[in-house]
Amino acid sequence: MNKADLPFLSAAALGELIRKQEISPVEATAAYLGRIDAVDGKLHSYITVCRDEAMQAARAAEQAIAHGEWRGPLHGVPYAVKDQFWTKGIRTTGGSRLLADFIPGEDATVVARLHAAGAILLGKLNMSEFATGNSVDHPFGTPHNPWDLERNAGTSSSGSGAATAAFLCATSLGEDTGGSIRNPANNCGLVGLRPTWGLVSRYGMMGAGWSMDIGGPMARSVEDCALTLQAIAGYDPRDPYTTRQSIPDYRAGLTGRIEGVRLGIVKEAMDADFVHPQVKAAMSKAVADMKELGVSVDQVSIPLMTSAAAVTRAIIGVESASLHHNWLRTRLHEYDHNVQIDFLTGAIMPAQLYYKAQKIRALTRQQVLAALKKVDVLVLSSSSEPAPLLPKEAGLKSKDEARQRMSGRRSLTGVFNLANVPALSVPCGFVSVEGKELPIGLQLAGRPFEDGLLLRVAHAYEQATLWHTRRPPI
Repeated sequence: MNKADLPFLSAAALGELIRKQEISPVEATAAYLGRIDAVDGKLHSYITVCRDEAMQAARAAEQAIAHGEWRGPLHGVPYAVKDQFWTKGIRTTGGSRLLADFIPGEDATVVARLHAAGAILLGKLNMSEFATGNSVDHPFGTPHNPWDLERNAGTSSSGSGAATAAFLCATSLGEDTGGSIRNPANNCGLVGLRPTWGLVSRYGMMGAGWSMDIGGPMARSVEDCALTLQAIAGYDPRDPYTTRQSIPDYRAGLTGRIEGVRLGIVKEAMDADFVHPQVKAAMSKAVADMKELGVSVDQVSIPLMTSAAAVTRAIIGVESASLHHNWLRTRLHEYDHNVQIDFLTGAIMPAQLYYKAQKIRALTRQQVLAALKKVDVLVLSSSSEPAPLLPKEAGLKSKDEARQRMSGRRSLTGVFNLANVPALSVPCGFVSVEGKELPIGLQLAGRPFEDGLLLRVAHAYEQATLWHTRRPPI
């Protein structure tokens, strides 16, 4: 095999070749670093590339495997993480100039677990400042979408989406508070899973909205997503909110068999006038394809879904502003303009409004769980549209634009982070925009801690289609 082709292998395939010692972790890591050098100048998906550290870890992995100390399917496989996760001795900026020189003294739990699995950290990925999702001024370069460099890779895990889709890492981690894994997965043609809240430790992860933050995998295939989740999931004594449940073998659950699974199409998403007609058509075709695999399909209703974006923004606004209370007083001018507005708005949000948002959140969760008593998996689009053009100006131009931020596509993802249930985006087609084909995703959501079922359904659908085989033109 030509070594330059190694980045185009799946993480699972690469890991198997490394296990058999047909490919060296050193060769794989060098190939990824070479592709980063060749491509990332156009994408700005990385903030920091850990070149020396990665090669040192790759040599150690090579020696360990040669001596029969293989650690598992990710041993020697290069990965990258959103710059929201602490990395010992490596700067962790949160996408902000306020932390441009911050170097943590320890790893986030998810990073430590990937290291324990033998994976090789290539670097830290670009993101919206402090995971707000509204940044325009990116201090480390604006992340671009590899399918169209004029378009948004997705917020806030922008670099995770761009780097993974462009084959600049084998798999990656993002973080999802209101849709920040699923939106980049939609925009970049990836599989992205927001795990059940409590399945993955948040120790060492910079917060955006405490009651909804969760880290999760972003990958080019469902199998790679499952392998990555396997490595990071489970109880962590440093995060008391993590589950003590035993973690299933997510990869073994990818049987390809989904006969008898009950799918529920969310009525409010199908009826929404803000969803692009081609997106609706692709979703209907995806459901028809899954029917051929033996699932049953019904329609369910989540009436409060239409309010999910506004409720999510209200809660995140207050919780994120509380984290930045001191800096808002002393370093306000150093934030991106849009982030300043978001945080200041959150800081003056009336307690009555925050309380009302929490009550609506509780009702929303009840509606989601009620729907999941009727069916096993909820189905809707991951976004209302393919990747939009990158914003060129900060601020809001009108009240209509402000209202759009409180509705639309954010409601499609926000409903599930309000309910704290797992939700996954898997490629389901392309939309033609101005002569370019842009990927879109199908969103699946399930009961708490039934992440494995979502992966199984997504994998069966993925294997029955070819959407995941297409490459961006970069």
